[in-house]
Amino acid sequence: MGRSVTYLVVALVVLAAVVIVIVVRARRPVPARPGGRSSDARPAEPPRGDPLRLGLGDRVRIRNREYAVSGTIRLVEGDWSWVQHLLDDDTGTRYRLSVEDGPELELVLWTAEPGASVTPGAPTIDLGRRRYTWAETGQARYTATEETGLPSAGTMRYHDYQSGGGARLSFEAYGEEGWRVARGNLLDPADLTILPKPAER
Repeated sequence: MGRSVTYLVVALVVLAAVVIVIVVRARRPVPARPGGRSSDARPAEPPRGDPLRLGLGDRVRIRNREYAVSGTIRLVEGDWSWVQHLLDDDTGTRYRLSVEDGPELELVLWTAEPGASVTPGAPTIDLGRRRYTWAETGQARYTATEETGLPSAGTMRYHDYQSGGGARLSFEAYGEEGWRVARGNLLDPADLTILPKPAER
């Protein structure tokens, strides 16, 4: 009888310990994944429509501003390809939207910096109170359609730099021309809305 009581007490103590461990673990916060998002964060919503297939006259909304597509440059480097859409918002500023469809869709909105005096090649570059670090260099073949100001096909050299907060800096040279400088910002796919085309009358 004494042994039965002892076994019962031990079993109750073990059961209580197990319950305490389960409760403590349940109250622990979920650790954040790299990039600051918790593991139960909802994935970014993809844009409606296909940003790779935008064409002349298509309109997009990026955050709270609308743009019209005025031309497209398609680039290929080995097995890697990407698209750049030239955008017009009626202010005269040159914008472009780069679209890379890799393991994850990457969208960057670029603003031309025609007055920038910096050149590529250094490990870091300071521009606009921000320091950018070299990321990659390469050469691609391109085809251009509509209003790009480029020959319909050719080669393009580039140097890409990155900074914190999704900031980007690019240098591109098409054919034998000099470097075009642009600063960019990485977009969440949910920042882009492809607007429906107006109904034809």
